[in-house]
Amino acid sequence: MRGTGSVTGVVPKPAADVFAFLTDIDRLPEWNAIIVEVVERPDVVQIDAEWVVRIKAMGTSWASRSKVEEYDIERRVFSYRSCTDDGNPSYATWRWQIEPDAGGASRVTVSWDLHPQTFWRRVLLARIRSRRLRREIPASVDALTRAMNAAAA
Repeated sequence: MRGTGSVTGVVPKPAADVFAFLTDIDRLPEWNAIIVEVVERPDVVQIDAEWVVRIKAMGTSWASRSKVEEYDIERRVFSYRSCTDDGNPSYATWRWQIEPDAGGASRVTVSWDLHPQTFWRRVLLARIRSRRLRREIPASVDALTRAMNAAAA
């Protein structure tokens, strides 16, 4: 069982500003409710850069390692592959696309593709996680707006 999905929301900020805030790894805990801390960060966000965050979800916490697959400032596309930092072969791919919208706002499209490789992740965890992402992602896009407003104040 693979879980795939996509959610689009609007952030009332210019696309270039949204992309810059979104790709600032140190700011991830400000708007992503399940990220409690950044453990390791790259010096520069670019293709093949990696970072590690501590995730808290589904009643537990773990380290998650991500690696940039696409980073295009002009097209405002940011994609990466993430997995637990414990050697489990399961992973997820994430893609963020920021596009200008009416009135200086931005349309933020987040898509994901879960690749559970072990028995329990295929049979149970991917289903649970996929359902939760459909609620968590819109909440993260809303939180991104709040975090950007707070940073500008």
